[in-house]
Amino acid sequence: MEFINQMEPWFDDREADAVNSYLRSGGWVTEFRKTREFEARIAAFTGAAHCSVVSNGTISLTLALLACGVDPGDEVLVPDYTMVASPNSVQPTGAKVVFVDINRTTLCMDFDRMVAAVTPRTKAVMLVSINGRAPEQIEEYVRFCRERGLFLIEDAAQSLGSRKHGRHLGTFGDIGSFSFSAPKVITTGQGGALVTNNPKLFAKIEKLRDFGREKPGADHYLTMGWNCKFTDLQAVIGLVQMEKLPWRVERKKVIFARYQEQLRGVPGIEFIPTDLKEVSPWFMDVLVDATRREPLIAHLKSRQIGARPFYPALHAEPVYARTEHHPVTEEIAQCGLWLPSASKLTDAQIDTVCAAIREFHS
Repeated sequence: MEFINQMEPWFDDREADAVNSYLRSGGWVTEFRKTREFEARIAAFTGAAHCSVVSNGTISLTLALLACGVDPGDEVLVPDYTMVASPNSVQPTGAKVVFVDINRTTLCMDFDRMVAAVTPRTKAVMLVSINGRAPEQIEEYVRFCRERGLFLIEDAAQSLGSRKHGRHLGTFGDIGSFSFSAPKVITTGQGGALVTNNPKLFAKIEKLRDFGREKPGADHYLTMGWNCKFTDLQAVIGLVQMEKLPWRVERKKVIFARYQEQLRGVPGIEFIPTDLKEVSPWFMDVLVDATRREPLIAHLKSRQIGARPFYPALHAEPVYARTEHHPVTEEIAQCGLWLPSASKLTDAQIDTVCAAIREFHS
């Protein structure tokens, strides 16, 4: 049987034809009209006023923090459960990462713990909508940050196509960040996007990503900046992927629902509450008995099926090595499992995965 990967990108002849056509047209590859078109498509899809695409979804977060004026000596609150790109993106600003535990129902930063973590040095909150899920009352986070004069950065890397109360994630805070790395629902290989409704923040982002120039191609530098630009070649692929996005968003929901149906009642399998009317899960995630997670992964691998553990509790990773205690994150990190999640998964493949899980638990 062909191996069922936990996740993989999905291209077809349309991307190949688009790239071939672009190259034959004499395109310069570097960012130009296609990049601007890609940005416009993302802005329209999310409902944001402005969009700027950059080289990846980690530098996008750094640029967002810099645009908000985060400096050395400041503190940025980040959930302890997230991809390491979230806290790592704070380091270039010179600010300190403050880890905050998560809510077990949503796996997002817990509101009360966030409030308790704020100090006079806190400058920004990085709210990660993990796997397309947002806090139930995300407006409370927005209100709290606004009242305290804090910037709210939404790390929506896993949330393209997901909404809360009808509004696209990434558009609640001051700036929202998306990722187009290979495992995401759409991909350009690498790439990121920042969206905002604030024209002043957008203007800062545009300068930061392009050497601090007054305008593209002009050798007049108004501020410090770096080369974080995109390429038209990536944008050509991204535009085709955007055409496929609405279908993929709905397919992800169908895949998650099929897993729920097939694994209902299986002992040791717990699904995280997910409103599939608004959430399009990036990965198909379950919670399992921590002592049986590795044996289950090994069993699935023996059946030609890939699975992957959740992110670790970042505060305890060697790179941070902090003697803190975030009990919910620690529990989730030990028992979380990602099942095969590619948009191109067939119903038959999903059934094969679920049969193997039932076999293990029997």
